[in-house]
Amino acid sequence: MKKPTQRETNPFKYSDSNKRYHTFDYYMKQRFGGKCARISLDAGFSCPNKDGTKSHGGCIFCYGGSSGAALAESLREQYEKGIEVMRRKWQVSRFVPYLQANTNTYAPLDTLRRVYSEAASYPDAVMLAIATRADCLENGAVELIREVSERIPVIVELGLQSVYDETAEKINRGHTYAEFLEGYNRLKAAGGDIKLCVHLINGLPGESVEMMINSAKTVAELSPHMVKLHSLHVIEDTELCRMYENGEYTPMDREEYIETVCDQLEYFAPETVIARITGDAPENLLRAPDWCRRKTAVSNDIDKLLVARNSFQGKKHL
Repeated sequence: MKKPTQRETNPFKYSDSNKRYHTFDYYMKQRFGGKCARISLDAGFSCPNKDGTKSHGGCIFCYGGSSGAALAESLREQYEKGIEVMRRKWQVSRFVPYLQANTNTYAPLDTLRRVYSEAASYPDAVMLAIATRADCLENGAVELIREVSERIPVIVELGLQSVYDETAEKINRGHTYAEFLEGYNRLKAAGGDIKLCVHLINGLPGESVEMMINSAKTVAELSPHMVKLHSLHVIEDTELCRMYENGEYTPMDREEYIETVCDQLEYFAPETVIARITGDAPENLLRAPDWCRRKTAVSNDIDKLLVARNSFQGKKHL
């Protein structure tokens, strides 16, 4: 008799594969009827943590923005080139324009309206994703996002990284957890078709595994629509890289990261979409940890550990 596959014996209901967590791919297939791909865009926005409003230089891990898109190109050109790349990788016809670089609510309202409207109008776009900070949602930005979401569903990605204010200070984040909550709650109460995605980073300076797990537990209690889990990357020409070179920072090792993510997943509600389980970094800029270069292998080992534990997302969610 043929042995059942992991997919056939998977106890997690929000899955059509062996994944024991609620992947972004699964969510998008269920909502839009097929595979969707994100297209990273750089709209040329800045950040209050870079222009001197709050600080200079950004967070200690920040390398001039978080997108690989070329600013010299128009948004439309970036989108069209991104689509070409994705179509070479997968059979995909649905896309999510992703305003990724820097803080994409940090501009005059008229500028935001123009950029959002343009990105929302692109061919085959099914959602719009906006990366920002929870302390940059003033001057009508929340209401504008709600208006846009009535035209196209919107994901608002909020970089939190940790719930600990002492960690936020170490990484030069520029806002407290209380300030994050204020912005998060305003977005959650806005109405419209807005999905909130919270970013957490594992391996931040000075944090124990217990602190990382507690950040996940605390965020899980907020009931976000989506969560992204990242490992901290040491990138060339950043303050974090200087700390690493001086022996002031040691990255997480691979096994510890995998175990920590599995622990964190157990606290998120099964309905919460895990939009990312590992992070990306440009190959030519990554200094450490080297294991981050093998993202698929890390993801596979997270799957294997969940099976070995007889665990899954939400196992400890109350």
